Amino acid sequence: MSSSKPRIGVTDCSKIDDYLQSVRRAGAEPVVLSNEDDPATVLDQVDGVLMTGGLDVDPALFGEPPHPTTNVAPDRDRFEIPLAQEAVRRDVPLLAICRGVQVLNVAQGGTLVQDIPSLLATELNHSIDVPKDHQAHAVSLAPGSTLASALAGAAPAETCTVNSRHHQAVGKVADDFVASAHSPDGVVEAIERPASTFCVGVQWHPENFWRTGEFAGLFEAFVDAAAKRHR
Repeated sequence: MSSSKPRIGVTDCSKIDDYLQSVRRAGAEPVVLSNEDDPATVLDQVDGVLMTGGLDVDPALFGEPPHPTTNVAPDRDRFEIPLAQEAVRRDVPLLAICRGVQVLNVAQGGTLVQDIPSLLATELNHSIDVPKDHQAHAVSLAPGSTLASALAGAAPAETCTVNSRHHQAVGKVADDFVASAHSPDGVVEAIERPASTFCVGVQWHPENFWRTGEFAGLFEAFVDAAAKRHR
């Protein structure tokens, strides 16, 4: 007998536990994917895809030589780039986090800023490792965006405070996507595809807050979209 819960395919990473807990708390069943999986087969078997954090996307995929600080994960790129492309094509609900939002943007033809500290004029520290739920800075949310709606409580969400553990960021936003959040220095903190049922990528790590629930609404909106596909 099949589960009544939607199944969320979660790309594998070194710190996966908080992602799995966030998916479970939102009412779905997480399935950890392998880099050896076939993307098309995966999408036949899940109701949504969660793309997780990790090392950098190979800049050759967006036509740039590597910055000295760039540290790539070829095995992940080979699986995750086509997975993101096919998920968007099929309109499978997709939530992309940190590396995930960068994979999503590159997969759809966008570019990345390979190293914020050396390439952008900013005094904001985007890479604070400890504690993992440290509230590093605020982000402004685009009014009417899927992200803002997901994070809205009793009143419309205009800003939220996020943790921050990245040295890269979205550069040119992919066609058909929009930037739906920015940090005070102008760095893109989220993108989404308005034509999709649910396709949102965020640069911070909302999964680290599963115990306290600050970003529960984001995971619940994602799982709700997956549940509708499941039904």
